[in-house]
Amino acid sequence: MYASWVIWMLGESKLRQMLVPNASVLAAMCFVVILISPIAVSIYIDSIQGGRYTRVYTCIEALAAVNFIVCTALQLFGVCDYIETLPAGQGMLVVCCAVVITTFIIDIIKHRTLGYRPEMVAMIIALVLVLIEAASVYFVVTMSGFFIGTGLIVILFVNIIVTIKRISEIEYKRQKEESDRLRNQTERVSLQMMKTLAATIEAKDDYMRGHSYRVAEYSALIAKQLGWSEHEMENLRNAAYLHDIGKIGVPDTILNKPTRLTDEEFAAIKSHTVMGADILKDITLLDHLVDIARNHHERYDGKGYPDGLVGEEIPLSARIVCVADSYDAMKSRRIYRNALPDEEIRRELLDNCGTQFDPQISRMFVDMLDNGMVVIDEDNPAAQGYRDNAAIESVADKFISEVMKTMSSQEKADSVDYLTGLYMRSRGQQVIAALMQDNDGCLAFIDMDNLKKVNDVHGHKAGDRALKLIGNLLAKETENETFAACRLGGDEFLIFMPYSDRASVESVIKRIFEGFESARKADCEIKEAALSAGLCMTTKGAMFESDYTKADKALYYVKQNCKGSYFFYEQLLADNKENTNLSADLRNVAKLLKESGSYTGALDLNYREFARIYEFVNNVGDRHNHNCYLVMVTMNTLPEQLADIEEIEKALDCMEQSIRSKIRKVDVCTRYSSMQYLIILFEPQENQIPNVMERIFMHYYELCDRENFKPQYEYIKMTEVK
Repeated sequence: MYASWVIWMLGESKLRQMLVPNASVLAAMCFVVILISPIAVSIYIDSIQGGRYTRVYTCIEALAAVNFIVCTALQLFGVCDYIETLPAGQGMLVVCCAVVITTFIIDIIKHRTLGYRPEMVAMIIALVLVLIEAASVYFVVTMSGFFIGTGLIVILFVNIIVTIKRISEIEYKRQKEESDRLRNQTERVSLQMMKTLAATIEAKDDYMRGHSYRVAEYSALIAKQLGWSEHEMENLRNAAYLHDIGKIGVPDTILNKPTRLTDEEFAAIKSHTVMGADILKDITLLDHLVDIARNHHERYDGKGYPDGLVGEEIPLSARIVCVADSYDAMKSRRIYRNALPDEEIRRELLDNCGTQFDPQISRMFVDMLDNGMVVIDEDNPAAQGYRDNAAIESVADKFISEVMKTMSSQEKADSVDYLTGLYMRSRGQQVIAALMQDNDGCLAFIDMDNLKKVNDVHGHKAGDRALKLIGNLLAKETENETFAACRLGGDEFLIFMPYSDRASVESVIKRIFEGFESARKADCEIKEAALSAGLCMTTKGAMFESDYTKADKALYYVKQNCKGSYFFYEQLLADNKENTNLSADLRNVAKLLKESGSYTGALDLNYREFARIYEFVNNVGDRHNHNCYLVMVTMNTLPEQLADIEEIEKALDCMEQSIRSKIRKVDVCTRYSSMQYLIILFEPQENQIPNVMERIFMHYYELCDRENFKPQYEYIKMTEVK
């Protein structure tokens, strides 16, 4: 195609006209262009269409070549000029154009033009111009070659653009292949490191050594019996090798405990499935990795963990590994029992068909056992792990340490309360429970008093400052790795101090209280806040749940008797012992209860407490025929009004104040949802309920200048609810 362009340029350029004014031979080259155009067009189109129509284009090229040779020979021997033989060339060009258009139409119908649409459009434009050129030679001699030249320029620019695009695509593809290669290489290294890690973990326990290798081999044997391909079997073998990788996050004291596990310890064991899935989630090199790590303890009847999947909801790969894992566990010696006899293992596999195991897989595996097909090479180097190799085990220990540090860092980032910088409840309790297993110390349950009042009077920003303050004070104390603190939620905190003597504990608590007191006095908006704490001395290996409850009881005592201070659970026990034989003065108890708190308006409770009061009032109403009513107040947003969170909270605070101030002391209220309140009215006259609610709403409008909300209410007699 571009050769034709060169010929035309030579024949029609201004340079030629100046150098060869009477260009007899060169002038004829415009006819040559027309004659050889079918050849150039066919070669070019065949290349962009991927050779789908090569045979057709080859015929056109041959005919055009023969036509060009014959016409040139006639021109050279003076028999006929090009102008006289031009109709044959034009006919050939028309045939070529018709074939090209036909192939374009076929490709469009079959959706094959996606890869060469720009070239196709450019070629159609060029063909139209070539046909115009072929027809114009009889009429406009002065413009000879102009149309073909224009068509070639169009094709040139389109090809430049397409070439640039294809170079970019090739480079992108190359970079992607390189990236995939590096990722696969990294994942292969990661897999090998994890296998090393798994083998090292097992090497520390004589009873578990080689377990992962054997489970992987048993799983591959089952997959082979199921008709899996070699590639699928190898993937399953590698994935099954890492089925227990999550156990790196479970303490050795729990993994190797010879006695019955507590509920907390069993929960820690069960967490290895989720932890393993998290470790492997970013590795895409192997199929089944995450499925096996997470689901190999699921049961066919749905009673497994962590997700309680049932039947075929459990991935097939996990069902296979479940059978292989259980078989090896029964066949291997454990610290608390010897290996089970073959007949007992066989009976267990059959008895648990359809409950623990997939019935098809477990029965098939029993048949494999009966036929002697479950044979693996336990002398394989992979099964040896790090046996008797102290140097490699030392390196592996360092590797484990680094992995654990990385995991700990990631877990901490995902488990930190953004406001206080302390651990959130779940993670914090785990850390503290682990510290309690290794240290004597003291567990302190700290509560911030009057936080709700600070929020109501000065806003949540002031309350947040108070929470940040205690968070900073606790964080400062927990810079030592054997200390730990967390935010339990709301205004409650927990801290563990590894001190076995009360004097050291009291010095820490006093430092926290004094720091809070100093900052509280300097900030007038949080001056109403205060701290109360319940403390429980713990011994190494103590159960977290038990001591947590004791610290909570000590805090309850503080809240009831001496807010703004701290109290040891051990003191509470001593006081109770001293007072065992003393009878309480009922009048004094009644007086203390009466003076323990003063309420104006409705008793404001959380929903759980409200539900208990509701049940109590309902029972009283049924027994003594009292008429009590349940009222629901709903804050409706007006149409076409958009309120932000602060406006909503402000309006709800105003409504709460209105309810509490306008209802009697015997009535009870609670916030039911984000936009609703519930009220129990004790023995009102039903015809007075609208008046009561009207007073509440009027007071609300006095307090709140927000016009975005319209409060509404409805009520029902409690005895009518069955």
